[in-house]
Amino acid sequence: MGPLDSYLPYLLNRAGTRIASSFSERIRPLGATLQMWRVLAALRERDGRRMGDLSETTSIEVSTLTRLVDTMEKKGLVARRRDTEDARAIVLAVTAVGRKLTERIVPIAEHYETAALEGFSPAEAEKLKAALRRLYANMEALDK
Repeated sequence: MGPLDSYLPYLLNRAGTRIASSFSERIRPLGATLQMWRVLAALRERDGRRMGDLSETTSIEVSTLTRLVDTMEKKGLVARRRDTEDARAIVLAVTAVGRKLTERIVPIAEHYETAALEGFSPAEAEKLKAALRRLYANMEALDK
């Protein structure tokens, strides 16, 4: 095991890239990209999100997200709407077509999570997820 193999950012990037590239290949024939999936998954969690909230949740830069949403809107997956609480704000809502695509991708995403966590006990898997959330929060604090 070399120094690179013990370097946390390398290990995180390597694992994340491996999962993301394999998952992306699997959902491409459905007409979806990994970034589209992130948006759909976030809207599945809570529909009618504002762009800033979506950007934060999906870790997609606002300018990139705006272009992505334009593409998703053209595909009929999402629709921009006025926020009922603040008429000046725009929220993003998933359409019936977007919901159908989401429901096709969910089992694939679950399969990839299961494969990635092969050999981990449920407690180990939860510990890993908690550690990754904590690591992310540490980096957020560093950026401030």
